[in-house]
Amino acid sequence: MKLFKLLILISILSLQSCKTRSSKINGVSFVASRDAVNESHINPVVKVNANYAAIMPFGFIKNLEHPEIIHNTDRQWFGETKAGAEQYIDELRKKKIKIMIKPQIWVWRGEFTGFIEMTNEADWKILEDSYSKFILEYAELAHTVKAELFCIGTELEKFIENRPEYWFALIKKIRTKYKGELTYAANWDEFKRTPFWTDLDYIGVDAYFPVSDSKTPTVEESLEGWKTHKPVIYKMFQKHDKPVLFTEYGYRSVDYSGKTPWISDRSMNQVNLEAQTNTNTSLV
Repeated sequence: MKLFKLLILISILSLQSCKTRSSKINGVSFVASRDAVNESHINPVVKVNANYAAIMPFGFIKNLEHPEIIHNTDRQWFGETKAGAEQYIDELRKKKIKIMIKPQIWVWRGEFTGFIEMTNEADWKILEDSYSKFILEYAELAHTVKAELFCIGTELEKFIENRPEYWFALIKKIRTKYKGELTYAANWDEFKRTPFWTDLDYIGVDAYFPVSDSKTPTVEESLEGWKTHKPVIYKMFQKHDKPVLFTEYGYRSVDYSGKTPWISDRSMNQVNLEAQTNTNTSLV
């Protein structure tokens, strides 16, 4: 078996709903690989008692001011493409795992997608057309495979802030392609300003909330840190009467794991399993 198949990445505990439903969403992010997957890659999802998996095909942009999204090409990893997403879903379905399709954009050099912002009207129009093609293609896939959830975007605050009318219209177009439930994955410090929660089925939050400045946070410190954020989350739930879904979350096995958990820096190379355990325990 090839090494990458042994190292396929699964981000545990990435989907959580904070409103009681007929069945709790308890999911993982099933990260794209270079090749097809098989039962050996799905079994770890089953072992952590996940009932959902987020499948994440990718589109690529050259820089934060570039309007064209490249996607579904033979230069991408298999798992990042439409065919790859469909194959992953087929394998997950065999184990009765439900699906959220969550198309994402990657900016070259890993720049933050929340800062994607055009400098003129012509480029905004190109970006809108390009994003629509990208997201509607995967909305059609969500319809074809009967995905239980579809995420219309991930951490795109400046795009939404500048072009809200586009997003309201896009949601209507998506609903003509896909009849299941919709969410959007807002960054942890963005979701309070997202304008279209009323038009979706879930308030989606990528929940990388800072909870402690300690090198090795305790569970108690982490729980205390959450006291700042929980009232804000609950206020949004009350305002929109929508369940809150943690579309991503998780704290890394590094020192200061609860301080700036959204940062993924190669210099953060000191393994601290206790810090990860304690910060993640505070979420369960």
